[in-house]
Amino acid sequence: MTKAAQPLMPLDVAIATILAQVKILEGVDTVDTWDADGRVLAEDVVSEIAVPAMDNTSMDGYAVRSVDATHSGARLRVTQRIPAGSHGTLLQAGEAARIFTGAPIPPGADAVVMQEHVQTDVQLPDQVVLHQSVASGQWIRRAGEDVAKGAVVLSKGTRLQPASLGLAASIGKHRLKVMRKPRVALLSTGNELVMPGAVAPADMKPGAIYNSNRFFLRALLLRSGCDVSDLGIVADQKQATMATLAMASQTHDLIVSSGGVSVGEEDHVKPAVEALGVLNVWQIAMKPGKPLAFGWLNAAGEPDPHKTCYFMGLPGNPVSSFVTYLCVVWPFLSALQGMAPSASPAYVLPVHFDWPRPDKRREFLRVRRNSHGGLDLFPNQSSGVLTSVVWGDGLIDVAPGQVLRHGDMVAYWPFSHGLS
Repeated sequence: MTKAAQPLMPLDVAIATILAQVKILEGVDTVDTWDADGRVLAEDVVSEIAVPAMDNTSMDGYAVRSVDATHSGARLRVTQRIPAGSHGTLLQAGEAARIFTGAPIPPGADAVVMQEHVQTDVQLPDQVVLHQSVASGQWIRRAGEDVAKGAVVLSKGTRLQPASLGLAASIGKHRLKVMRKPRVALLSTGNELVMPGAVAPADMKPGAIYNSNRFFLRALLLRSGCDVSDLGIVADQKQATMATLAMASQTHDLIVSSGGVSVGEEDHVKPAVEALGVLNVWQIAMKPGKPLAFGWLNAAGEPDPHKTCYFMGLPGNPVSSFVTYLCVVWPFLSALQGMAPSASPAYVLPVHFDWPRPDKRREFLRVRRNSHGGLDLFPNQSSGVLTSVVWGDGLIDVAPGQVLRHGDMVAYWPFSHGLS
């Protein structure tokens, strides 16, 4: 009797199953803020100062007492000059202070007049005439309005971005404690694969293809904050696959493979992983990306995934590999580094096309935003057409059996969410 096929695992169930196995990496690095872009904070960043440290002007102009400037035409005597980095003295009645952006407001002043709104007199260079009345507080940045002393400005689990580094620097943090990078081994399987540069296009043998997955997966892993070991192309042999996996599992937190996870006679990754450890997710109800596998490896037979090397097997078709990385590997690596859960990156936008051919699986179609506020569809949605993800700027999430008509609203996932 033929064994009944197991139902495919829904994507949300697969992601929840995978994330349930995650144990945050142990180990913390202390790095210069200068070099911390893309790293994940291992502790809250707390400000020891207020920013700004004191009231200061947001404009070049004149610091005044608003009670002395209640009408246009008021004349004030300029008694001091305050560049940024210096301090003024007490402003008396009828006086103004020439002041420059960022300079502290002198005692006694409660407003700033933009230099464009005053008139100077060559005959009386120490006096200015105001062209308008002045409101108390105008053009003044208050002490602590950006950052209060003692405030948490960046939270543990935040992936640092360029603006984050500037904020840390603004409170004097020249060193930051960050999670250590995941150590990831990347390998490809397939006797048909050839590296660019190894064989000229004119000399490619029938059936051979260039290994494109290796390039974009390495780049994606680096953008996800990983240290990547490139293990190259592994021959389509079970023993060779087992040997490479066993070796990599000793020194890495995660192995990512591309290809060899389907059910063909030359697909040796699945049995190799099962021989060395556990495979607890295999085949997902998604298109593209059905043959995705997750488990963990330990040649000594350790059953605890937290004491082993995780394994993520991606499909060989390039679009399937790219999409499953964004949908599954990226959130897994984020959780592994202790990143705080983020809000859904999806936007609801209208499609400017028809999709009358629903699939029984959840589909992710490659689309691009257009100038009319909608989404255009790449004409060839095959899992082997890598040009679709270069042309597109995101995916739409189509439920099983869902037909789309022009104008229907859909969930749109920008590629930028998983590529930053």
